[in-house]
Amino acid sequence: MVDKICAYISRDLDLKNKQVAETVKLLEEGNTVPFIARYRKEQTGGLTDEQLRQLSDLLVLYRNLENTRDNIYKLLSRQGVLTEELEKAVQDASSVTELEDIYRPYRPKRRTRATVARNKGLEPLAASIKQGEDPEEEGTSYVDPEKEVNSLEEALQGARDIIAEELSDDPEIRKKLRSLLWKKAELATEKTREDEEAYLMYHQFQEPVKKLPSHRVLAINRGEKEGCLKVNLQISEEDIHPLLESFYTQEGICQPAALQIRRALKDGWKRLLFPSLERELRQELNEKAEEQAITVFKKNLNRILLTPPVPDKTILGLDPGYRTGCKLACVDATGKLLETSVIYPLPPQNRKEESYKTVKGLLDKHGVDAIAIGNGTGGREAEEFIGDLIQKEEIEDGVQYSVVSEAGASVYSASPLGKEEFSDLDVAERSAVSIARRVLDPLAELVKIDPCSIGVGQYQHDVNQGRLQEALDQVVEDCVNRVGVNVNTASVPLLERVAGINKSLAGNLVEYREVNGPFNFREELWQVSRMGPATFKQCAGFLRIPDGQNYLDRSAVHPESYELAHRFLKYLKITPEELGKTPVPDVDVDKAAETLEAGKYTLSDILEEFKKPGRDPRENMPRPVFRKGVLKIEDLQKGMELEGVVRNVVDFGAFVDLGVHQDGLIHISRLSDEFVRHPLEVVNVGDIVKVSIEELEVERKRISLALLETKSK
Repeated sequence: MVDKICAYISRDLDLKNKQVAETVKLLEEGNTVPFIARYRKEQTGGLTDEQLRQLSDLLVLYRNLENTRDNIYKLLSRQGVLTEELEKAVQDASSVTELEDIYRPYRPKRRTRATVARNKGLEPLAASIKQGEDPEEEGTSYVDPEKEVNSLEEALQGARDIIAEELSDDPEIRKKLRSLLWKKAELATEKTREDEEAYLMYHQFQEPVKKLPSHRVLAINRGEKEGCLKVNLQISEEDIHPLLESFYTQEGICQPAALQIRRALKDGWKRLLFPSLERELRQELNEKAEEQAITVFKKNLNRILLTPPVPDKTILGLDPGYRTGCKLACVDATGKLLETSVIYPLPPQNRKEESYKTVKGLLDKHGVDAIAIGNGTGGREAEEFIGDLIQKEEIEDGVQYSVVSEAGASVYSASPLGKEEFSDLDVAERSAVSIARRVLDPLAELVKIDPCSIGVGQYQHDVNQGRLQEALDQVVEDCVNRVGVNVNTASVPLLERVAGINKSLAGNLVEYREVNGPFNFREELWQVSRMGPATFKQCAGFLRIPDGQNYLDRSAVHPESYELAHRFLKYLKITPEELGKTPVPDVDVDKAAETLEAGKYTLSDILEEFKKPGRDPRENMPRPVFRKGVLKIEDLQKGMELEGVVRNVVDFGAFVDLGVHQDGLIHISRLSDEFVRHPLEVVNVGDIVKVSIEELEVERKRISLALLETKSK
């Protein structure tokens, strides 16, 4: 079975069979995707973590297919109906749907109209009608009150019920009709309440199924679930009936028999086939829409998590609020909380002068380098307040501010972890700390929050929450391991995202360094309680000791490759002390691998570590945008060109923060002069973009933009 599954995966992903087989073996041995992606490239042929995730998903899918195939084969064998033709159909089926269609006629049924008719002995009558014999002549002999067949019409009705069910159970007809629905059916919606103003565009809506974008499917689903919309599938009978009638078309069939068959086929379509296929099609539409929504969320989350940190800075976090005031939290370059305060510059208090003095006092006292402002309720007014403050003469020239998404900050603040970290702070003060730390090191802070709460998706609450959670957890895991973790400063939530480490072991690592002081060597990891060989192999390469005594402990080089790394240094004729100080010579990696009897992928990765010791892969990503002043939406004009930051990407466009009270939307049609299949082909979350204002509706707070230039990717 494994060989067969590997062949399927090789075909789908266009990979070599050996690549797939080796990867499947590694996964079955319990290796994590991040470990395989980074340290087993020789076996996988250099597959990325994304490719490995795809492969892993297909492995689950095809195992399910093969298990279903085996089960159906056994069920048909037990029933004694397994012919050579049926066996071939089972073996050739390429999907679970096909297999279920094959088994459908043989599946034990609950009481149906057809089973009732069969129990009355009407199956021979149905067969004779299909053969074209006169139904009235044949049907009379089946009238039998003892069998509850009281008239000719009751006999014919039973025969039609049997023919209708046979039609519905036929694998070939289901396959053809399924294909026809995808090609020609339309999804139609209408409002269910006269006073309903939501979902305006769907009050009288119709669109071909094959053209429905995923975000529209999810919007329709939500409207239907909320009772605002009635949804149905529509297809012309002219498209359906020829296909149905071809099912029982025979030469020389008598007119009465043809009439009975036609009535049976029409009933089978309306009562059995269409409802069944409509459910299937809606389910498939939903699954595709959910997968697309999850994919978009994953890509957006990946960009947010890989936002470059702002190291060696003291940050003042501001959690905006009206009545309860704006909470302030100052953190140093390590994320340590220095001081908290509260100001009331916004309505209803409007105590701006007092607030200016408080903020300036914190800036001067702690040498604050930047201010992080949460984008929640009151965020734009708070931004205006800080912008005015920074532009005053008494503020240091170097102080700037950045607007930070505070999505999930309240979740963290009220969580057991937030309470544990800052038991003496209130919820809003903890939020201010989180906002400040999101600028300092976004990844280290955001891992403390359920990724579903980070809020950079589309219709995220309308998709399968289990599947979404699993997918987003994988993104977090991949990002954490791609960046690596400082084992001496990482929190438990960050450590438990490292390959092979669970929450219990993460706690043990933190406890060990608190008791024994910081780790000096990776070898010390063996002293941590519950650190076994399998776990050490998975996690060691991702746990870094930036100021460790062994230069390799500071790098992404795995301890299993230390001996090779030492030999490679000698081959390059440089010393460990020269790393980072003098250029590492370029070499022919293939030749070096042959000389050192090593894998070229492993050697190439080691060479990259030598060239850029301690390199953070986030350094090439777009950096947070800092500002000194602030605009208002009233300052904007049609045709104006501005610079902004992409905050979210969805199927229909990208939302851009322009530094005013409302994000602008670049519709997918305005991202390029050429056809764009999806906005993610052009922009990503965090990109700095230059845009022009196409349309401006100040009253409705709507800003339509066109993309001019993407400055960073």
